[in-house]
Amino acid sequence: MKFGLLYEMQLPRPWDEERNDHQLLKEALSQVELADRLGFDYMWQNEHHFLEEYSHSSAPEVFLGLCARNTTQIQLGHAVVLSPPGYNGSIRVAERIATLDLVSDGRVAWGTGESASRMELEGFGVDPEQKKAMWHEGTEQAANMMVMEPYPGFEGEFFTMPCRNVLPKPFQKPHPPIWVACSRMETIHAAARAGIGALTFAFVSPEQAAQWAKEYYDIIKSEECVPIGHAVNANIAMCTGFSVHHDQAEAIRRGADGFRFFGYSLGHYYVYGDHKPSETNIWERFEEAKDAMPEVGKGSGIGTPEQVREHLQQFADAGVDQVIFIQQGGKNTHAHICEAMELFADEVMPHFKAGEAEREAKKAEELAPYIEAALARKTRLAPVAAGALPTVSPYGRNIMQADQDPEAETTHHAAADITVMTRDPLEKKRRGAADAAE
Repeated sequence: MKFGLLYEMQLPRPWDEERNDHQLLKEALSQVELADRLGFDYMWQNEHHFLEEYSHSSAPEVFLGLCARNTTQIQLGHAVVLSPPGYNGSIRVAERIATLDLVSDGRVAWGTGESASRMELEGFGVDPEQKKAMWHEGTEQAANMMVMEPYPGFEGEFFTMPCRNVLPKPFQKPHPPIWVACSRMETIHAAARAGIGALTFAFVSPEQAAQWAKEYYDIIKSEECVPIGHAVNANIAMCTGFSVHHDQAEAIRRGADGFRFFGYSLGHYYVYGDHKPSETNIWERFEEAKDAMPEVGKGSGIGTPEQVREHLQQFADAGVDQVIFIQQGGKNTHAHICEAMELFADEVMPHFKAGEAEREAKKAEELAPYIEAALARKTRLAPVAAGALPTVSPYGRNIMQADQDPEAETTHHAAADITVMTRDPLEKKRRGAADAAE
């Protein structure tokens, strides 16, 4: 089983000289660098907007680019890129993912999602009734853009573009592995039908995880699986809390409130909270409510190394491919997070690393014929027919033609200012050769 770290960039109030976005990002980068050295497999950073205290992570591609520069082996996961075009147009998604994949030498995991919070959807003018269809169209076409040369153009329900070669192309071929955010069994089924990884941001028991994993892989192996991308990424990941210490009580003291705040603030924006931008204090509300919340302890990723190892083994036995830790939650301190990561790497991680290569090889061999069959079922966007590539002339040529023929139709554009450079040098060279021949 693999291990990842989730970064929502949580910053509970009050915000001051000691607790602010600048310090938050510097500490997160330091943690990712440490995770890279310790052998953690993934770091995941979400994209969210306007979600005060819960997630100050509106431009993950910038932070992930810095992580790419400062790490060597850890996979860099968008968890997730909000895919409706009101948030991110497919062209920009394809360009950014490919560029990050290049600068990281092929370490990108491309998480996708449709978004669910009212704060974000209405802030960006995204119709909640259309967001699922937007996700599907946007994700499918961004994958096509990364693969096809040129991209033949598209007239869809939510965006239209002409034939263009979208550049650069990613380091990983055909494109980085695609994941999708899931919170319910239905979305896990949808992930399997699309042939992509399931990032399950839900806190479930090992028994429930086993059922989810079984149903996910049953669909991957069935004719229901029709890949949305040009490769199948058959993986399922689960989230849990994280705080490891040799003293169980100290592990709980250091990490339980952070994990509980993560769940409380999530519920605030998605389920039960009324929010006034810049005014509502979620941390104060959490402090009032936490005594009524369930205790956190054994049975999560919070406890002694032995307890955490036992808990994680149940997920491994259930068929879960990756556990993602929520260590950067609430007011968990940077020092405690780093200490827990180091202890986990020393006393828990080796147990799961020992047989990981063999597990992956066996899994790949077992799934290979199913993946081949799934890719054969995929309906692919037709490439541009031979000899049918469009010719795109610059605006400046139209303006020069108008100078020569006042009756000619023109397209005026600010870019036409560059016509100060006048004629095409090749045309000038050809005319010179013709004159010399005469």
